[in-house]
Amino acid sequence: MSPTPDKDDRVVVITGASAGLGRAIAQRFADDHARIGLIARGRERLESARQDVESRGGAALVIPLDVADPDAVEQAAESVERELGPIDVWVNNAMTSVFSPVTEMLPEEYRRVIEVNYLGFVHGTLAALKRMRARNAGVIIQVGSALAHRSIPLQSAYCASKHAIKGFTESLYTELLHDKSRIRVTMVDMPAMNTPQFDWVKSRLPNRAQPVPPIFQPEVGAQAVFYAAHTDCGPELLVAWPTVKAVVGEKFVDDYINHRLARTGYVSQQTSEPALDRPNNLWEPVPGEWSAHGRFDDRARPFSLELWARMHRQWLAIGAAGALGLALATFTGRDRESSSTPRS
Repeated sequence: MSPTPDKDDRVVVITGASAGLGRAIAQRFADDHARIGLIARGRERLESARQDVESRGGAALVIPLDVADPDAVEQAAESVERELGPIDVWVNNAMTSVFSPVTEMLPEEYRRVIEVNYLGFVHGTLAALKRMRARNAGVIIQVGSALAHRSIPLQSAYCASKHAIKGFTESLYTELLHDKSRIRVTMVDMPAMNTPQFDWVKSRLPNRAQPVPPIFQPEVGAQAVFYAAHTDCGPELLVAWPTVKAVVGEKFVDDYINHRLARTGYVSQQTSEPALDRPNNLWEPVPGEWSAHGRFDDRARPFSLELWARMHRQWLAIGAAGALGLALATFTGRDRESSSTPRS
């Protein structure tokens, strides 16, 4: 698919759109005047996200629901197509988690994380496919994580759900290839991001939770999703060098990573501040004026050189070829000058 023009009005559905990365993704699509179905559980923050979208030139439809409910997701897809038009892009992003050692986890907590993070993606994918197959067109984006490749301590439920999404998406990708379908699916794997989830995730840690550094601003992830929606990236797009490093490291030095995580994985996911007694969003949305960013603005990187190079690889290749051609021409010219100079 060729890159989008500067402005378009495609129809996009985003789950988990009220805050964090989903909010940043909605903002990025709104900058190109997209018509966006905003899905999350809390209406109050969805209305705030709608104002974001409209202020940037987009249009928005607010749909409060829990992605763990397949009927609600199906009805949402119907509403989007009725109100906004045929769905061009569906972004599965909604998530929840529990920070806890496995020995302290409860069965119902595992079930809830899987229902939202994995089955929520399945429900969204099925709703999107039902409509996209009739047109043989569309893009499905699964927001993944480096933790879909490399699990870490204290996030067993979240890591398991991201591994499940990866397996599901790879199967779907091969089936679309078999069918010679023009529908695309890509899993966009994110690094650690500065989002509010670390202030509302359920946690049994003694100190406040944090993303494992280095941390990136959610706009980096949003740009990657936007790029994948307009460019055929294959089954997976790895965002930023830490994600690439995790994937490569898992293949070649798995045992070393296991032992290193055993030493550092607990400390790296906590700040030095004691944990607060606060509500969590495992079962219900947490009220408040949460937006795209979390509390790590002073530590989060607004730019990924690796992602920039990936998005501009064609121009980089042309530049490299031009530089090589210039170097060869210069070398050849000097060689000719040397060979034509009279010898005494």
